[in-house]
Amino acid sequence: MQSATLCYLLRPDEREVLLIRKKRGLGEGKFVGPGGKVEEGETPRECVVREVEEEIRVTPNDPEKVGEFRFVFGDEPRMFVHVFRAEEFAGEPESTPEADPAWFDYEAVPYDEMWEDDRHWMPHLFDGETFAGEFVFDSDGDELREWTVETGVREVE
Repeated sequence: MQSATLCYLLRPDEREVLLIRKKRGLGEGKFVGPGGKVEEGETPRECVVREVEEEIRVTPNDPEKVGEFRFVFGDEPRMFVHVFRAEEFAGEPESTPEADPAWFDYEAVPYDEMWEDDRHWMPHLFDGETFAGEFVFDSDGDELREWTVETGVREVE
């Protein structure tokens, strides 16, 4: 199973989250959080900082791991994702060949242009909770068939 990361930059005072519209790869055309595959010898925290820098030219300061998920496509466990949040970061988000960043109010997140699982766990991210879950999609990744999310998870490291 591939290990990967997601990072959500938040401006809690404005109740805003930064999402990117993916220009290529898994999730192309969808809004997601910046992130990507953990490389050999790299920790999830190192990966998330590298990926955010590569995708939107911003450096998250001390990203906090708040969640983790297993993604299954058909019968195949596909990805284990470490979810981070960061409220402090250096730089201004900019478009790159991989992504177009945009800020969204927590109440205006474009769930209809995102992976179907996001609507089930992102409110917990905004509320500052920790969480873990599993999402089972059809083999093409088009339809969410089953899902579980547990909040208040103590050990997400």
